[in-house]
Amino acid sequence: MQGPTELLPVSSSAHLAMVPRLAGWDWESVDPELQKSFEVALHAGAAMALLLTRRHEIAEEAAAFDLRRALVLALSFLPAAAIGYRFERTIEAKLGGPRSTAAGLIGGGILMALADRRPQVRGRGEAHPADGLALGIAQAAALMPGVSRNGATLTAARLRRFSRDQANLLSRTVALPVILGAVALKGTRLVKRGISREQRRWLGIGVATSFVSTLTSNRLIEFVERDRALLPYSVYRIAFGLTILAVLTGRPASGVESSGDDHGPASDQ
Repeated sequence: MQGPTELLPVSSSAHLAMVPRLAGWDWESVDPELQKSFEVALHAGAAMALLLTRRHEIAEEAAAFDLRRALVLALSFLPAAAIGYRFERTIEAKLGGPRSTAAGLIGGGILMALADRRPQVRGRGEAHPADGLALGIAQAAALMPGVSRNGATLTAARLRRFSRDQANLLSRTVALPVILGAVALKGTRLVKRGISREQRRWLGIGVATSFVSTLTSNRLIEFVERDRALLPYSVYRIAFGLTILAVLTGRPASGVESSGDDHGPASDQ
């Protein structure tokens, strides 16, 4: 699932957290810390594939790098990094169940559809620090399960009237530092905690399969970048969120809310 859902604004983490539950797997028996580590491993594989497939795009951006672009990138990174570092465990403990994930999918999908109605008047090289801050706030909001980092940054960019192709470029550009930072932080914690040889093997398989999945799904970026509305992705998100509410919120499970508050492990960044 990781490749397609990472490249489309539908929340890859929501799919990774909810699809096993919808399929009836005994997901709650897995250590929540290892669940999160496996999710980060999948993001690492996806980031490696994007670095490879978008290398020319990255080289072009690097060649034009200046103080303005540096400020945009810094402001897009700092809110998510600060809030994630400070509140990661609270978010994982309180906002990881089906209800909050469905709310993030549905609410984020509605906002994305509304934002996409804005005119497309801004293009390449027109991002300024205020845009970077808006993208940073969007990435911080995406710490809520189901919101989707890709979806949130696309929403922020379209609200600020960037064309769809430039909104996608901005979304990818600001996402990589956050993904790599999360991988580094979680990897350090995992090394300090210690993992078995078997766990290292499965994390490695996760990185490899995610890399291949994202590599082979790369052309999906073109579908989002073409002059098409984001409405189909919004409709899919809402439908997926409603499915989660219909199937999972009434199903009692250890560590996951059945009719009360959310207490499951985290499902999105």
